[in-house]
Amino acid sequence: MKTPFLSGSQVLTARHISVAFAGLHALRQVDIEVRRAQVVGLIGPNGAGKTTLVNVLTGFQTVNSGVISLDTRTLNGLSAHHFRRLGIARTFQAGRLFKGLSVLENLMVTATALGQNPRVARQQACELLAQMQLQNLATHLAGGLPYTDERRVAIARALMENPHFLLLDEPAAGMSDHEATDLSALIRDIALNRGCGVLLIEHNVRMVLQTCAHIVVLDAGAVIASGKPDEIRHNEAVRHAYMGTTTDLPENLQTVASRGAP
Repeated sequence: MKTPFLSGSQVLTARHISVAFAGLHALRQVDIEVRRAQVVGLIGPNGAGKTTLVNVLTGFQTVNSGVISLDTRTLNGLSAHHFRRLGIARTFQAGRLFKGLSVLENLMVTATALGQNPRVARQQACELLAQMQLQNLATHLAGGLPYTDERRVAIARALMENPHFLLLDEPAAGMSDHEATDLSALIRDIALNRGCGVLLIEHNVRMVLQTCAHIVVLDAGAVIASGKPDEIRHNEAVRHAYMGTTTDLPENLQTVASRGAP
């Protein structure tokens, strides 16, 4: 299926973003860009600033300096709710589903909060669950879902009202290799068939290399590399950043890291 006509906003951009907490720099002059129908990866060791950057790009974190923009519109100072209404959706590391509601109700509440009427919200939620092969979970309480189903439902909920951009914060955490492969296919489908720009933040570097057309690497709050998967795979700065944290590295990076370890 070809990518649908992309109406509305086309590019989400952050330029020269800096964030500091009590004098500690979480982000330093970071640049990143996500275009519609594109999957961009964001990787880096623990504490690199990945989640802080996601928070900035979704209105959950203000910046000390720099500009967040949607096409030519500056978003600095807008609330997270405004970001969502402009078509920028996200998931969270902890899922954050409403555990006392059913899966169907979790999706519906997003649409109704964005101004949709309940009848249309229910129809859209049912269609989306079917598209993601989650319709058998519609009546299940979210609080009783297995971990991997919870992650997929969180993505479905974020896709309500057809956002232009979707930021996924460690969606594959805790998944098996097979589950991560299935998730990778789902993410590519979201970009291709929905025309949605996706920013994938993951510790599973192998999955990111297999899924993304472009990858940005953070270390200590700064961008140390940016490019295509093959460029990142063989980048010396990236190898150095991952020394001693080899769990999810591709095989060639693991070899370099183990050779460099004391």
